[in-house]
Amino acid sequence: MDRRAVERELPQLSHAPANLRGVIAAERRMLLVHAHPDDETIGTGATMAKYAADGAHVALVTCTLGEEGEILVPDLEHLAADKDDALGQHRIDELAQAMKELGVTDHRFLGGPGRWRDSGMMGEPANDRADCFWQADLETATGELVKVMREVRPQIVITYNEVGGYGHPDHIQAHRVAVSAFEASADPGRYPEAGEPWQPSKLYYMALPVSLLKQGWQTLKELGEEAPFGVTSPDDLPFGDPDEIVTTRIDARDYLENKTAAMKAHRTQIQVDGPFFALSNDIGQRAFGLEHYRLIRGTPPPDGEMEEDLFAGL
Repeated sequence: MDRRAVERELPQLSHAPANLRGVIAAERRMLLVHAHPDDETIGTGATMAKYAADGAHVALVTCTLGEEGEILVPDLEHLAADKDDALGQHRIDELAQAMKELGVTDHRFLGGPGRWRDSGMMGEPANDRADCFWQADLETATGELVKVMREVRPQIVITYNEVGGYGHPDHIQAHRVAVSAFEASADPGRYPEAGEPWQPSKLYYMALPVSLLKQGWQTLKELGEEAPFGVTSPDDLPFGDPDEIVTTRIDARDYLENKTAAMKAHRTQIQVDGPFFALSNDIGQRAFGLEHYRLIRGTPPPDGEMEEDLFAGL
């Protein structure tokens, strides 16, 4: 994909929108770092919609166009990764529509759209491409994110945990870049050309409590799924966070409709009749409208208490 051609067609996604350049006036500001279009909606969509509606500045940085994504809509199979990477161009539009549903106006691609390509799942040949995000130079990618941090000046930064949630190379790399930029942004000796230093106050990793994951597994089993999430026993789930390390729960159930609409916007990647929409109302609302995090940098809540606001203590 020709990066410059994409930027000419969609300049508002290459850089900050014109009304966001310079000082961002919102008192509360957050920055989310995700690997591919749709990751932001699945994991943090309700949170984004809630804080955007509450007047916070919500900025999203997406690291790739998601060119290696599996296309779930037969009518769009011609966009597959082996056909000139047309899927990436298409997913730019899907992301833009999803952000409209969430009320988020500041969304960017790291280094501009197409700077780094989707790496595919771990062990696939796409991991070895020189232009994929998994192969990105950490210092270079960090510098691109530091530019955004120093412009947005977020108090809150959100990304994946050390294993990228479930081991996807681009998620792991997004974690590395976000943590590196969180530390570098405040250092005047690093990336001096990227703007005035800024130290975010809190760093969060997205979290999925094991107890909630097991409830979802059981519900899908009862609905007829033979091996929900790819396993025949909930004890074999390869991802999820022990409940005791989850520090923060955001109740954004009032924005579940926004999240659902944004998920539907990512139509090449999410089946409307698939497992995301098959859970019962009870489990579904907790799975989609209650989003969980681990506070990694910042003052944790008192022992035994669950933090209910990302900006708590600031």
